[in-house]
Amino acid sequence: MNPADAQAQPPTTTPELPVSAEVLQTLVEIGEEVNASLDLDEVLARTAAMIKRLIDYEIFGVLLLEESSGYLKHRFTIGYPRDLAENLRVPLGEGVTGTAASTGQSVRVKDTTTDNRYINAIDSVRSELAVPLLISGKCIGVLDIQSNHPNYFTRDQQNILTLLASRLAVAIENARLFERVRAQADTLLVLSEVSRETGSILDVEELLRHAAEQTKRVIDYQILSLMLYDEDQKVFRHRLDVKHGQRVQGKLRAAPTEGIVGAAATLREPVLVPDVSADPRYLMINPETRSELAIPMLHKGRVIGVLDLESPQLNYFTADHVQTLSILAANLAVSLENARLYEQVARDEARLERDLQAAKRIQGALLRPAPAGDYELDIAARYLSAREVCGDLYEFLRYGPQQLGIALGDVSGKGTAAALYGAVTIGIMRSLAPQKLQPAEMLAQMNQLVGERRIEGRFMTMCFATWQKGRRKLRIASAGQSQPLLFKDGRCEKIPLTGFPLGIFEDVSYEEWGCTLEPGDILVLHSDGISETANADGQFFGTGRLRKLIEEQVHLSAAELADLILREVDWFSQSAPLSDDRTLVVMKVRGANDDQPAV
Repeated sequence: MNPADAQAQPPTTTPELPVSAEVLQTLVEIGEEVNASLDLDEVLARTAAMIKRLIDYEIFGVLLLEESSGYLKHRFTIGYPRDLAENLRVPLGEGVTGTAASTGQSVRVKDTTTDNRYINAIDSVRSELAVPLLISGKCIGVLDIQSNHPNYFTRDQQNILTLLASRLAVAIENARLFERVRAQADTLLVLSEVSRETGSILDVEELLRHAAEQTKRVIDYQILSLMLYDEDQKVFRHRLDVKHGQRVQGKLRAAPTEGIVGAAATLREPVLVPDVSADPRYLMINPETRSELAIPMLHKGRVIGVLDLESPQLNYFTADHVQTLSILAANLAVSLENARLYEQVARDEARLERDLQAAKRIQGALLRPAPAGDYELDIAARYLSAREVCGDLYEFLRYGPQQLGIALGDVSGKGTAAALYGAVTIGIMRSLAPQKLQPAEMLAQMNQLVGERRIEGRFMTMCFATWQKGRRKLRIASAGQSQPLLFKDGRCEKIPLTGFPLGIFEDVSYEEWGCTLEPGDILVLHSDGISETANADGQFFGTGRLRKLIEEQVHLSAAELADLILREVDWFSQSAPLSDDRTLVVMKVRGANDDQPAV
């Protein structure tokens, strides 16, 4: 053999390395280095580099024990193919590393080809040294080095690695503890953010989609189902199913005691199943499922749904997952209940809106238009409601071809109740119309009939007038309504009428006032929603402005004057939302040659 060729041959063993002062110094340095950081990956990287100074390995690995599964899994490697390092799991008691972990003793293999304990993961490996990482006699992992040369590692190297492993185990445990605390803090921050985000979502479907996305931030699930409890049908309904990141069609419904989900709902606590094949409660929906975690969503002690996660790996879910998802499920339950209540309110409001629109149409049909017959009057009636329906009313009663009854009323309060009260009043008034009662008697009769139907807290004010064609005779009485305005002889004045509102006292009599009108004279009946409209400074529009406006615009038709009054009141309030209904009836006496139509 050529001497050069002999020098090129790799040695079959390394020289014996006594535990010298230099080695001990290196061990001290390694101990200081590994304890100088709480970052586990950094600790392991430093360890690998410093061991390399003492033992020239080809492959280095630190495997940590997964307590839930009983498998060793690589946390840090040098020289391993990436896929192998990520996917290799070594059971306790199997292989060189599994033997070291189960026995708590280091294992040195001189020739892997002759040792049946060796798991042939890498063909080039010929020798291996595995040292358990022990804390108080408990194995937390294995420090493993390998060489491509047989009979490579010595007993002295085994002793050195054993000494180092005791220091490394403490450093790893400290780093893992810190890592766990930091992960818990990060998880709490994520949960806080998730709670804040989900709390602002009021659409159930959007909330469920968001919940699936946010759950992925705290646990890398493969299959997720969100089921909500239908109290009417007594079943859980699948509202969202996600499989490997894609939304899929799940089982439409499930009985409240069915499967793992039913168990979680019945027990009102999380159910963790490491191996679904060993649990008789499991119902196979996804054939690839091997482990499952179901978390009930509770709101005020009531189960409103279940958050269910599945994995194709055995023992995938941990106690940390249970704790984290329980917090998430509790927050999600509150958000879901809020969203469902909001949806219910929205449906109720939509139904109420439809009902109110129907009531508005009905009320519009109840209010008769100004009569088009020839009563020698130009009449206009207007009303604006502060809400969907109006608490004010007006009415025209035909007493025959020569006489007309005119009413304007204001029910206490506003909205639907006031509108219904007004509708009853119109019905009473129409029932009395055949008697052709004059104003004072009409109000007295109505007060009695309304009083018989007394509703606590409800009453109404009203002006009622009669007009007799030909004689041009006006008669009018008031039951607490705003005093009517009469333009006559160039001036607009209040008609000084008073009286108790209808429906408060029994056996009330009313004062009646009358006069003869001339062509061009104008009578204005109005609700207090016009005179008491306020501007931004708190000033009322008042009857003074209304009287002046009428005096200045007497040339207008009844319809033009009514519309002008409403525009002026709106301008005065700067188009602020109505705080009260605005209603008025304008009656202008026509001359013999005046053919203005009634509006």
